[in-house]
Amino acid sequence: MKNSFFYIILFSSLFGFSGKGQDLSSIESTKIPAHPRLLWFEDDISPLLLEISKDANWSKIHKTILAESDKMIPLPTLERIQIGKRLLDKSRECLKRVFYLSYSYKVTKEKKYLERAEKELLKVSNFSDWNPSHFLDVAEMTMAVAIGYDWLFESLSEDSRRVIKDAILKKGLEPSMNAKHNSWLKATHNWNQVCNAGMTFGALAIYEDNPELAKNIIRRSITSIQLPMADYKPDGAYPEGYGYWVYGTSFNLMLLSAIEKIYGHDFKLSETDGFLKTAAYFENLVGTSGKAFNYSDAQGGAGLTASVFWFANKTKEPSLLFNQVKYLDKKIGGDRLFPAIMIWGRGLNLTNIEEPKKLIWTGQGPNPVALMRSAWGDPNALYIGFKAGSPSVNHGHMDIGSFVMDAIGQRWSMDFGMQEYESLESKGIKLWGKEQGSQRWDVFRYNNLAHSTLAIDGQYQKVDGYAKIEGFTDSPAFLSAQSDLTSIYKGQLNKLSRGVAIVNKSYVVIRDEMETSENSKVVRWNMVTPAKVEINDKGQATLTQNGKKLFLKVLEPNNVELKTWTTQSSKDYDAPNPNTLFVGFELALPKNATQNITVMLVPEGNKFPKKNEIKPLKQWKN
Repeated sequence: MKNSFFYIILFSSLFGFSGKGQDLSSIESTKIPAHPRLLWFEDDISPLLLEISKDANWSKIHKTILAESDKMIPLPTLERIQIGKRLLDKSRECLKRVFYLSYSYKVTKEKKYLERAEKELLKVSNFSDWNPSHFLDVAEMTMAVAIGYDWLFESLSEDSRRVIKDAILKKGLEPSMNAKHNSWLKATHNWNQVCNAGMTFGALAIYEDNPELAKNIIRRSITSIQLPMADYKPDGAYPEGYGYWVYGTSFNLMLLSAIEKIYGHDFKLSETDGFLKTAAYFENLVGTSGKAFNYSDAQGGAGLTASVFWFANKTKEPSLLFNQVKYLDKKIGGDRLFPAIMIWGRGLNLTNIEEPKKLIWTGQGPNPVALMRSAWGDPNALYIGFKAGSPSVNHGHMDIGSFVMDAIGQRWSMDFGMQEYESLESKGIKLWGKEQGSQRWDVFRYNNLAHSTLAIDGQYQKVDGYAKIEGFTDSPAFLSAQSDLTSIYKGQLNKLSRGVAIVNKSYVVIRDEMETSENSKVVRWNMVTPAKVEINDKGQATLTQNGKKLFLKVLEPNNVELKTWTTQSSKDYDAPNPNTLFVGFELALPKNATQNITVMLVPEGNKFPKKNEIKPLKQWKN
């Protein structure tokens, strides 16, 4: 530990951000308060309980946490059972249990919660280690044990404090100082956010016993976390998508909240360009079907998320909670960081939340997206999520140009999202390569053949390509976005642009404009759907699900033969994709040719537009 401070100096100089624009002197000068000090102080509890007693919504959330804690009491304590290279499920379950139980004890003083939390804390503290070879496991376990140690400090026995404190130091903080285990310090993705948050919690929890180490870790975290926070620039689009936004951003906020509570400020981290805009990105990712746009390694579920309450409070923008308050009437809770909502949501009135004003949200950055809808309050409204970017981002897929589409309460064009990692790793798949020839791209769900986008001669998209949102329109009568995808198909086409639009709040247009090179090509236009598909005629199909209908019509070129493909892979390592189909067509293009493709998606009850009503992309204007 003697070299900890020198390591921080070296790290900062090597990676070019030693607190520039930030005054870190308060880390040295601030007197650290007594326990509890993580996220709240003892005198915060009575005002919170008063607020809960006066607000039915907050009372409901509070009671949900208590009810979940009651369910945990009879559960057996966790065992150190590793799955593949991960202990992560145990760390996450420990964090959930300790966070819920510690909250429940602090607000009720009922010993059943204290005793159950203490039992869990002692059990995991006696694990042989917290699996530092996969440091996310250590980070989440450290945060769990730190919260329990800090919040329950005055009620824990002296022996329990000693065991738990030593585990935080030996199994959490010290491994983080070993270069063998801390490559996440240089990462620009969720690992950095989660690991720095976990180590900061551990450092603050046992601060008085190891003040110099704690200060060094806090400095290190404030410096290092600037890397992933830079990826929110310029507009707040999170490169890793919906599920990893919840993960990375939530832990990022845990860190910001912890240091702000101690030092009175967050060292200007929340002022990072794009960061305070990211909650609007997250809100717009949920379509009118209620499902999220689950591009990259994400899943499609959506639900109450504590982080959004932090942003609504910080920005004084309650409309960010428009989707969130809908979940109050459904099953709430479950997320391991959920008790933070009681701290982050303090003072927010959850009744009569106004809907957002903008119908389209666009964001540039490493993985740009455009998200648009014909209305906010109507569950039958149209919605499109359109993705640009690059397959090379962390957790990326070859999904550039892909789209999801909702109408009449259903998702018609969908994304499979991730396949569970262990199901692939256990079969020897090298999942994390990002090069063009990496085995990752042979996984069925990860390449462009399994997304609602284009494939040229059956080839994969180019990993080193990048596409931004080239332009958009925000008129309610014509919401649109377009992207130049040429670099994504380098060597396959000379030129390719795709635009998507919601027209007159009635139908969706997907338009592609392309140029071939000196070789002829076969273009596959593909859409993934959970609907049943009936091919009606040349260029037209009826999609049906849950008693609702959507019509797919190809306006140009004329007379294409629509067809369906199976979504089941022949490889034994690929996940099944039941109750889904690919619908689309293949088009042979001669060399040195230009070709436009215009596809309409029209919900039942709306009229088909005529071909001349759809303009070239360069004429898409408000």
